[in-house]
Amino acid sequence: MAAFPNLNSDAGLKKLDEHLLTRSYITGYQASKDDITVFTALDKPPTSQYVNASRWYNHIDALLRISGVSAEGSGVIVEGSAPVVEEAVATPPAADSKDAADEEDDDDVDLFGEETEEEKKAAEERAASVKASTKKKESGKSSVLIDIKPWDDETDMKKLEEAVRSIQMEGLFWGASKLVPVGYGIKKLQIMCTIVDDLVSVDTMIEEQLTVEPINEFVQSCDIVAFNKICEFLESFP
Repeated sequence: MAAFPNLNSDAGLKKLDEHLLTRSYITGYQASKDDITVFTALDKPPTSQYVNASRWYNHIDALLRISGVSAEGSGVIVEGSAPVVEEAVATPPAADSKDAADEEDDDDVDLFGEETEEEKKAAEERAASVKASTKKKESGKSSVLIDIKPWDDETDMKKLEEAVRSIQMEGLFWGASKLVPVGYGIKKLQIMCTIVDDLVSVDTMIEEQLTVEPINEFVQSCDIVAFNKICEFLESFP
């Protein structure tokens, strides 16, 4: 049998909140007279400070307005409370039930009460985490080989490569490189890079970074030689 001190005191509310931490009802697995005994012993709804008690209170309040509570329960003692009378737990009159049904057609009743700010924030964080995790798992990688041609044979190829590698962004990873003769003493830079498909567009990188100032001081043109997908998923599901 559950027992509580004065439920209109901080100590009583704290004990009720702790009791409901792992329970949906005061006793058993359905709303009963025990819930009504505790409900009627409260002068006012618990504040959001008592998350579990507040959730339970809103749930019982909704049940009383919609269908009533008839289960017997296993017994509860609340300091200073009066015994529960039958009328307190009976199903509401037919007219009231009809009104409640009409309201339910227009508005779904939240039997678990309104979410607190803390619960809303936690739900939003979980949703954001799931969304970010899903996107990360679905993002593929590709290997790209790029030819980068200088203006002439006097272009400092070391500085050209340094300028190219200075481009840094999320999802871009520069790899091996080599100089390949083109003719007339001119060499081009051939460089590998790995990209995360959802984060990096090679075409955009060429148009907006590799062939504009200050890098275009060294770079005349760029060509994508090879573009190969290297994996379907960045991560496997846990």
